[in-house]
Amino acid sequence: MRRFLIALLLVVLLPVFAQPGPAGKPESDPHLLDRFKALAGDWSAGGLDGNSAPDATLRYEVTAGGSAVVETLFPGAPHEMRTVYVKDGDDVVLTHFCASGHHSRMRAKALDDGTLVFDYDGALNFDPARDDHMHDATFAFVGPDEIRSRWSFWQGGKPAGHVADFHARRISPPK
Repeated sequence: MRRFLIALLLVVLLPVFAQPGPAGKPESDPHLLDRFKALAGDWSAGGLDGNSAPDATLRYEVTAGGSAVVETLFPGAPHEMRTVYVKDGDDVVLTHFCASGHHSRMRAKALDDGTLVFDYDGALNFDPARDDHMHDATFAFVGPDEIRSRWSFWQGGKPAGHVADFHARRISPPK
């Protein structure tokens, strides 16, 4: 009788434990943050066409147990800047720590044809209606070792016309 009850219990409970993740999204689907994790390593924009910052060096590091990616722009330079990318549900949120001391927060919701668009999502340490800041960004994942990003600068609560374009290629894998 005991074996029968154990077998019956297994038949009833096994389907409960075998359920996939949340409905509509299998657990094997990659998260948008995985695109940034795959960028780990050192990158250079030197000698690439159509680039407003041709001497840019970038570094991407996966940190915090894989829950965040830190981008360092101009590592070691006096105007070094960092951007931290993290998950927020299905979205990716970034905080850009600008050399100006103004820290923009942006949110991306979906990848569209290899491009991820970040929209302004809040301010840290400044008034976006008054102070200069990076307001939005677009990332095009051209290939595993090539990216393009475009960052829009705002002044006085509106686009300033200044855009920082980066076309970079990986020069070394993660350390």
